[in-house]
Amino acid sequence: MGLFELSAAEIVEGVRSKKFKAEEVVRGCLDRIRKVDGKVKAFLQVLEEEALTQAKRVDEKISQGKSLGRLAGVPVAIKDLITIKGTETTCGSKILKGFVAPYDATVVKKLQAEDAVFVGKTNMDEFAMGSSTENSAYFSTRNPWNLECVPGGSSGGSAASVAAGMSPLSLGSDTGGSIRQPAALCGVVGLKPTYGLVSRYGLVAFASSLDQIGPFSRTVRDCATILSVIAGHDPSDSTSAPAPPKNYLSDWDQKLKGIRIGLPEEYFIEGLDKEVGKKVEEAISIFKKMGLPVKKVSLPHTQYAVSTYYILAPSEASANLARYDGIRYGMSYQGDGTSLLDVYEKTRGQGFGPEVKRRIMLGTYALSSGYYDAYYGKAQRVRTLIKKDFEDVFGDVDLLITPTSPTAAFKLKEKVADPLQMYLSDIFTIPCNLAGIAGISFPCGQTSSGLPVGLQILGRPFEEELLLRAAAAYEKESPWPKIAQGLGASTLGPSGAPAGTRSTAKGARG
Repeated sequence: MGLFELSAAEIVEGVRSKKFKAEEVVRGCLDRIRKVDGKVKAFLQVLEEEALTQAKRVDEKISQGKSLGRLAGVPVAIKDLITIKGTETTCGSKILKGFVAPYDATVVKKLQAEDAVFVGKTNMDEFAMGSSTENSAYFSTRNPWNLECVPGGSSGGSAASVAAGMSPLSLGSDTGGSIRQPAALCGVVGLKPTYGLVSRYGLVAFASSLDQIGPFSRTVRDCATILSVIAGHDPSDSTSAPAPPKNYLSDWDQKLKGIRIGLPEEYFIEGLDKEVGKKVEEAISIFKKMGLPVKKVSLPHTQYAVSTYYILAPSEASANLARYDGIRYGMSYQGDGTSLLDVYEKTRGQGFGPEVKRRIMLGTYALSSGYYDAYYGKAQRVRTLIKKDFEDVFGDVDLLITPTSPTAAFKLKEKVADPLQMYLSDIFTIPCNLAGIAGISFPCGQTSSGLPVGLQILGRPFEEELLLRAAAAYEKESPWPKIAQGLGASTLGPSGAPAGTRSTAKGARG
């Protein structure tokens, strides 16, 4: 077994016991990136020099007898809309090409404090707007289980990095399913925390009332460990919940006795792929064998979730993205603009991709005079009804089990020309964001063609511990392959980074 195949828990144990050095682990992951990423294309930027420097610091702490953090020597990949000081942050967009972050995101600081090592910035749909990572301005990421398929989005690079063994952990963001959907399609664990549990300071905003940072991992235990590190109140984020730090492994071995499970009928509908539905049903039967009561429940306003989301999220994006004018951040138009407005138009016209422009226009229209109440105001009221549905149903059950995505990974370019079909990829994940509750996706099998299927569990706000314990109980009963098959070193072909990937040398952080 190569070091790149180890879980975060195994890495920490090995580093602490001096079985191997943190530098050896990081070199193993960097070597894996060189061998695999030429095909997967998960990384926009590989922080090779910085990662090795961070790993050597961990090894120095060990030699000096100093205490180690909870993620000592563990490589972590970071979605390219989370800032690392001195490192380029593009959000997958041309308009931020060349923007070097002047500060660290709070989650980055917390990971650094626990001796994690950052190996790179991952590819994403531009400004997190997409469900396939095909909307990146740089290149499309591939699914490690089938290179002809998408990894999901918008955090496709982060999910693919973990699935392909290039990092045991990564961070993404979830606005309408952008962690859980790619986790399902790539066969890894992905957690969308309760809104406000994890600080958004240093996260470039898409839709501020929906965005939430969360982790990807190959095991549920690793997911619980990194959540324990990044969760907690942050005074720098006005939306951060006043929740004290928590160890999500403290009651890890406690059984699920007395936990009631609900199956929302609105999630088991026509259009759900038959193979996906079958695997979800098999997973539900495993929970039944654990002795957990399962009953059908209803979330009646779910049918309006996608429509509500595609009014609220673009409206917030319209406001958030107005700051990119070609003057203050990244790209600046160098032509013969005759006025300030002309510079704005030409910069944004050249800097934003088609999907970002589409959503800005949708949001601006919904917020415009004469339409605000008819669209944005009404969508906010429906959002309240969706939230109320969850509050009501969680009075009868403790957890909800659903498919994560209606299909397994689809082919590259299959849905690019049909935005509505692409939007429906998130039909089962969007309600969770609108309600601000917690959700996790983890593998529950494979299709006949070998593509992963994801199972989603939803829970009450700030009850991530129960979600993690339930996912861990399933993982114990039905373990899954931890790294995508077919990407072994002997079958990779030519190595090297994809076009556009930058392996940093000197000065990338300064």
